[in-house]
Amino acid sequence: MIDATFAELVPLSSKAAACRILGISRATLHRHENPVPTERETPAGPRAPHPAALSDQEREQVLGVLDSDRLADEGRYYCSIRTMYRILESRNEVRERRAQAAHPPRVRPELVASGPDQVWTWDITKLKSQWRGLYFDLYVMLDIFSRKVMRWEVHVTETGDLAKEFIQGAIIANGGARPEYIHADNGTSMTSKPVSQLLSDLHIADSHSRPHVSNDNPYSEAQFKTLKYCPVFPGTFASIDEARAFCALFFDYYNNEHRHSGIGLHTPQSVHDGTARQIRERRQQVLDAAYAARPDRFRGRRPIAPALPGKAWINKPRPTIQSQETTGINQAA
Repeated sequence: MIDATFAELVPLSSKAAACRILGISRATLHRHENPVPTERETPAGPRAPHPAALSDQEREQVLGVLDSDRLADEGRYYCSIRTMYRILESRNEVRERRAQAAHPPRVRPELVASGPDQVWTWDITKLKSQWRGLYFDLYVMLDIFSRKVMRWEVHVTETGDLAKEFIQGAIIANGGARPEYIHADNGTSMTSKPVSQLLSDLHIADSHSRPHVSNDNPYSEAQFKTLKYCPVFPGTFASIDEARAFCALFFDYYNNEHRHSGIGLHTPQSVHDGTARQIRERRQQVLDAAYAARPDRFRGRRPIAPALPGKAWINKPRPTIQSQETTGINQAA
């Protein structure tokens, strides 16, 4: 349509005027008159070598120089350094010559505790002082089943020797009873030689989180959050004695008064020493009496006291194909 109409208007005016009348741009007209050839019309041929490119003979000469012990200061120019690398790359002679560390994939830790003193976990968090750049290190050991803080200490630094003494103190404070596993992250103190040697001597299995995976140590992380989100947490401490005084009050409250939702609204101490079962029975008696007196208030449903934990996991094992097939067979039977 552009060709016929345009051919009629151009003899009477000009191309610019014809474009204005038809409402098209000069660029559109130019593309229409000079279409770009397609790839089928102009198949791409071999790329012509650059006029300054090295010949095959010269490339072989450069390779001979690079493979020899000759120095560059012999008064002769062959090619640029980048060209030398391109020639070497074409022969697969450019590679990493340093020994590369091959780290095996870290195993996902999977631990289970069906009672107290089976799996402990510990970590270190920073307590900010009122002095710029100064922090105190709070060490906390936790039983994952009861959530009881087995031991805590505040120091001005973290070292392997302090960590070793901290673990020893936790076991002594527990009457000498030691867990089967102690889990921690990959901090320098946790992976130090004094700690590893101590756990080996005590026949305690050493477990560690994967790098950059905070969910592998959820109990310690949750406990630190409870500490620092406490309404009376001061935020900063004037001295290490002040930090220790606050922690003494807080952890006494945490173990003996704090009702933890993860353990049926019991205190960590009652779950650890087993008295939580009697407490739950008394709670159930109160609920049963309330239900007997006014069942209409419960819509016919008997209230049940929160259950005690059966097991506590660090990364519950994922179901395998075999376990899924076994479950399906059991359900079918």
